[in-house]
Amino acid sequence: MKIAVVTGASSGMGREFVLRLAERERPDEIWAIARRVERLEALQDEVRGVRIRALPLDLTRQECIDSYRRLLEAEHPEVAVLVNASGFGRFGAFADTELDVLMKMIDLNDKAYVAMTYVTLPYMKAGGEIYQLDSLSAFQPVPYIGVYGATKAFVLSFSRALNVELKARGIRVMAVCPGWVRTEFFDHAVTDNTISYYNKFFTSEQVIARALRDMKKGKDVSVCGASIRAQVLLTKLLPHRLVMKIWCRQQKK
Repeated sequence: MKIAVVTGASSGMGREFVLRLAERERPDEIWAIARRVERLEALQDEVRGVRIRALPLDLTRQECIDSYRRLLEAEHPEVAVLVNASGFGRFGAFADTELDVLMKMIDLNDKAYVAMTYVTLPYMKAGGEIYQLDSLSAFQPVPYIGVYGATKAFVLSFSRALNVELKARGIRVMAVCPGWVRTEFFDHAVTDNTISYYNKFFTSEQVIARALRDMKKGKDVSVCGASIRAQVLLTKLLPHRLVMKIWCRQQKK
């Protein structure tokens, strides 16, 4: 049985990945992972010809990772595609953000990615693809989104290094690094007006369409939008001290 596994599948870019993979890759099943089981089950109404297996798991909990591992061991599928799209952010000053929120952010944005990738790899063959949902924040330090940006810098470094390691096995790894995207992310991230400047928004459809094309082109990083790619280039050329100063000025800090 050939499957795709998508975390964060109940909304936003994870949900969009489920829809596009069902349409383009046509696996036998898509294992859709998130906490909200009713959202996962509703995906089947939007997909034809591919079974959606809803797995309501909280990936910040070790017992849920173990449950996923046991399911793989029991069914021994071939995982053609793994998408790690779970995660959340919180805008605000570091000292004003609850420690529990910061720790959960690291657990979901980083530790869950590592665990899911590690547990899934034994079931992947040559031609397998791993998409790690990342962020434009990965390329620079970002005051007032500091921990979130740091978790995404980890994902970028981890993904690119792993792509090199897995080359001999014929498995591709790519970090998907969008700018601002209109999803439920903002329902959790925004609690006040700390961040007030948003230069440009993209849709989940645009980001995922670009990611699917970039994977086929053999890229290890996907950035949607010419203006965002130019911004990434500037963060590589300019001192990060200046980049942070520009960011803070945009946010009136």
